[in-house]
Amino acid sequence: MSTTERSTAQQPGFGQRSASTAIGNWFSDGWITTRRNLIKIKRVPDILVFTTLQPIMFVLLFTYVYGGVVKIPGSNYTEFIMAGIFAQTVVFGSTYSGSAMAQDLKDGIIDRFRTLPMSPSAVLIGRTNGDLLINAISMAVMMTTGFIVGWRIRSSFLEAAAAVALLLLFAYAFSWVMAFIGMSVRSPEVINNVSFLVLFPLTFISNAFVPSNTLPTPLRIFAEFNPVSALVQAARELFGNVPPGTPVPDNWAQQNPVLTVLIGITALLLVFVPLAIRKFAQVSSR
Repeated sequence: MSTTERSTAQQPGFGQRSASTAIGNWFSDGWITTRRNLIKIKRVPDILVFTTLQPIMFVLLFTYVYGGVVKIPGSNYTEFIMAGIFAQTVVFGSTYSGSAMAQDLKDGIIDRFRTLPMSPSAVLIGRTNGDLLINAISMAVMMTTGFIVGWRIRSSFLEAAAAVALLLLFAYAFSWVMAFIGMSVRSPEVINNVSFLVLFPLTFISNAFVPSNTLPTPLRIFAEFNPVSALVQAARELFGNVPPGTPVPDNWAQQNPVLTVLIGITALLLVFVPLAIRKFAQVSSR
């Protein structure tokens, strides 16, 4: 065996590092893969352009097209709708984790990572962290656009910051769900169809765009127990945009939306982080 062959044979792959430096290496690997995804955005600016154009389009569309038709007693539709647009955008933004993972598998990028002495979870951490930054940029763009069209924060700075953090944390947790799905499908095209089939009902059959009490009974029941409705209600409360006199559904999730969302975020992370890491180990060993 030649020197080159011996070097290749001895080259460690995923997870082959000493336990004494495992934590430090895990953080280092996570940062390196996160940086790789951020550099990719810089080199392919179309990703960022279309990511920021979509929230602007939604804000303008719902404000000016539906704002004059939908009446919200005690408030205006712009302030009512913004929390719904925030929630919809960050949830849809998390789907990029799934499509990007499916694309990396198709292009053979994961095979290249296997030859490196790095933690297998680092690839997923870099993917979800990069998408968290994209969602943060989208939030900033939406908030700026909202202020231009008349949306205002009626609460304190800390409450508003908590609303933004809650939205981004939910998006981050959902990114792990989509990353798992992205590794479970056979092509990047499939993940887009799956995402829309799941996310469209969740976002539109909710209290995001109209009060849930205006919906027909079957849809109203679905909307009141919809996790997106809890996220929207939590964001409205923290931004101070809950219309006065608007009835809150008599169920625990809607009465305690912030706590409901925090429980949901924790549950998603506890379930799908291990599942995604295990799935990644399976697909990378093929």
